[in-house]
Amino acid sequence: MKLLLKAVTIASAIVATPALSESWTLSSDASHLAYGTIKKETVGEVNSFTGLSGHVSPDGKAEIEIDLSSVETNIDIRNERMIEYVFRKAGTAALTAEFDMDEVSGLAVGASSIIDVEVALSLVGTEIEFDAEMFVVRLTETSVMVSTNDMVFISTEDAGVDAGVDKLMELADLPGITRTVPITARLVFTMDENKAKAAPAAPVAIAAVDGDLKAGKKVFRKCKACHQLKEGRNGVGPSLFNVVGASAGQVDGFKYSGPLANTDLVWTPENLAAFLTDPKGFLPGNKMQFPGLKKEADITNVIAYIEDEAQG
Repeated sequence: MKLLLKAVTIASAIVATPALSESWTLSSDASHLAYGTIKKETVGEVNSFTGLSGHVSPDGKAEIEIDLSSVETNIDIRNERMIEYVFRKAGTAALTAEFDMDEVSGLAVGASSIIDVEVALSLVGTEIEFDAEMFVVRLTETSVMVSTNDMVFISTEDAGVDAGVDKLMELADLPGITRTVPITARLVFTMDENKAKAAPAAPVAIAAVDGDLKAGKKVFRKCKACHQLKEGRNGVGPSLFNVVGASAGQVDGFKYSGPLANTDLVWTPENLAAFLTDPKGFLPGNKMQFPGLKKEADITNVIAYIEDEAQG
């Protein structure tokens, strides 16, 4: 459980960048916190909490609450015993987190990072401080997912719940319950789309694509029937001027199909490569008729050429 709370730290780092200056809210439905126990040395069980709430403020302060009464062990009487004896009817556990915003502020949509974070957890009157390694991915312009990168283990003694575990053993007549608990967490944070549109546009950090420009120019001949590289020049397809790093479906004057008009996709080199490999498979329902490029070198080279042409 401690671990879980660390996750928030990372989300804060992403959402508190100047480009994403609004508060972000934890999506309870999309988030998941689980822990494991072993009884009688061989019986393993996975339990979880269904009541999670929280937010990340514009200054990067993360606060998460776990509704301890939402513990789900799949046995009603055991849920009741956990609430009464282990959590001592405490109601909630609280997390606060600190983070290094510079480590994740450059993440573009679809990009990910592994970050070390520091978190403090308040549980049944016990304060716990710990470090964790978290995996962070920017899902869309308005959503971020943070998850444990590796399984995390916490001690029931450190968490202040040893006496409660003793009581569970007594009530269930068990010879033993493990005192080191593995934890996994997936936390998804979202921002209101209207607020996102009002916020300054997020700068997409795109490094120059390393490819053969001359070879890329030849590959682009396959694209020229529908696309041009000059700004404002739309044809059968939209202009590809400055497409690398741009949001999909946003070229002025071009009427996009629904999947492209309504996506939060950003044309990072990775997304462009996936799209050029299989346009229909990558974004089902779009109207592009081109079947895709099959050679990885062709894809890398044409993206490098398109990017270079936009820079003049």
